[in-house]
Amino acid sequence: MRKLYRYIREYKKECVLAPAFKLLEALMDLIVPLVVAGIINRGIAQADFGQVIRYFILLVVLAAAGMLFSFTAQFFAAKASVGFATNLRQALFDHIQGLSFGALDAVGTDTLITRMTSDVNQVQNGVNLALRLLLRSPFIVFGAMIMAFTVDVPGAMVFAVAIPILCLVVFGIMLASIPIFSRVQSSLDKLTGITRENLTGVRVIRAFGREADETAEFDARNGQLTALNEFVGRLSALMNPATYVIVNIAAIVLIRQGALRVNLGVLRQGDVVALYNYMAQIIVELIKMASLIITINKSLACGRRIRDILEVEPGMSFPGETAPARPSGTGGTFSSGDNASPGGNASPGGNKEAPAVSFDHVFFSYAGSGDDAVEDICFTAGRGETVGIIGGTGSGKSTIVNLIARFYDADRGQVALDGIPIAEYPKSELNRRIGTVPQKAVLFAGTIRDNLKLGNEAATDEELWEALDTAQAGEVVKGKEGGLDAAVEQNGRNFSGGQRQRLTIARALAKHPEILILDDSASALDMVTDRKLRQALQKDTSGMTVFIVSQRTSSVRDADHILVLDDGKLAGDAPHDVLMRECPVYQEIYYSQYPEEKYKEKKREVTA
Repeated sequence: MRKLYRYIREYKKECVLAPAFKLLEALMDLIVPLVVAGIINRGIAQADFGQVIRYFILLVVLAAAGMLFSFTAQFFAAKASVGFATNLRQALFDHIQGLSFGALDAVGTDTLITRMTSDVNQVQNGVNLALRLLLRSPFIVFGAMIMAFTVDVPGAMVFAVAIPILCLVVFGIMLASIPIFSRVQSSLDKLTGITRENLTGVRVIRAFGREADETAEFDARNGQLTALNEFVGRLSALMNPATYVIVNIAAIVLIRQGALRVNLGVLRQGDVVALYNYMAQIIVELIKMASLIITINKSLACGRRIRDILEVEPGMSFPGETAPARPSGTGGTFSSGDNASPGGNASPGGNKEAPAVSFDHVFFSYAGSGDDAVEDICFTAGRGETVGIIGGTGSGKSTIVNLIARFYDADRGQVALDGIPIAEYPKSELNRRIGTVPQKAVLFAGTIRDNLKLGNEAATDEELWEALDTAQAGEVVKGKEGGLDAAVEQNGRNFSGGQRQRLTIARALAKHPEILILDDSASALDMVTDRKLRQALQKDTSGMTVFIVSQRTSSVRDADHILVLDDGKLAGDAPHDVLMRECPVYQEIYYSQYPEEKYKEKKREVTA
């Protein structure tokens, strides 16, 4: 937990005041048995009802003071624990936002969700209880023993023997249960993952009638989590009976010894009652401590899990915010009609002949994968060119564009923008220059305007409509009540798949990038809309380098040149006509989509 201390540092005052007021409340509780003993010894035994009334008033004052101290302690403990959880959750979220794609792949989304929610809540509860009870319970236990010595030394020896035995039991169970609580949280991660997968893929599951299988898998995982919880619960449940046995044996010995000493006249009846009250206080506090230790064990386990995430290295570093020198006049533009909007101010300097994007013998493999996803990739893309990328499933198409956007770093070789290694660009500069439309169209809850302005908050309505028209989404937005201010539900579920894709393309266009990456982002579009989109991109972009990843040859055939990937290797890099003559891989893809063309080709060969 020391790693997490920085997030509670601003609440030092509350962390001191909360236990301090709780100790004052405990002090009031420790005085009560002495007051009760005074009522018996000086009031009832001597038939002095005036003393009884005075002691009774003192009891009321002690109760009121204790209640006031308790409320004050609770206020400061709640303020510190909630503030700590807020800071910790924010730090965890900020850290996750800074992780590279590789680091996120290694950690996993499911465990991040659990640690952001359940684990932080457990730590918050642990801090709250610790501030209120971690000092109070031991203070009462040992304070009761000390007070017992002020009443009767021989009787207090029972406390001196019982308390160390109790400590051994309590801390022994605590040390045994801490590792199991970590396993419980890990099991919860897996259950969360299955739940998330089922909820996001519910349509697929129902389409294939796999509800029973998924339910059985969930039951199995849930059963494992339940078994772990039951085991650690049984282990923790030993604490109460074990402590009760010890305390009750001690109480029996105390009452027997007290009765004998009262008969001998060396101990008063009120003192025996005070000793028993102190023993009762110990019982109550040990019950609280048992619950506290269980909660703190969970909090420590969760705190370690949060610490582990905070210690994950981002995976890649970026230079300062000073952009590297680059060729002048190379900013991409996006326009509709005669209205052109520059894609950003170009910095002077650099090699004017340098290509917009170049790959120089690039190799890359994903973490945990034995083989390279792409290997020995070499190509260049000039400014204003449209580059198609095509290949079979798993051939490395998305990997290429992810390396351009620097979502991942190449293992070997160099990726360069404008002749400058991509690793030398600040993150903000890459974000400004590159617009990416991922395979999965993601929209956020809010309005269409909010989503379109995600990459360019300064975009005007005119620019947004231009982007929508180019992306063939203008009619979609016009058909919605409110237009640009129409509501978008979470994940854009109130839009069809094709509508979501067109809106995400418009979002990328609205930021006027110099490099536009369309990663199979038109897969849900019909052939007519896809053709109109490509035609609009050719017409309405000027100086913008466009990468189009697609499974369809129709989507890339008009590109200036096409990268053909086969099992991570570059099998071809040429325009469509050249590839049809010289690249067997491209020919196979093309004829698989247009078998009639292959028939015509064979017929021409026979005729010739």
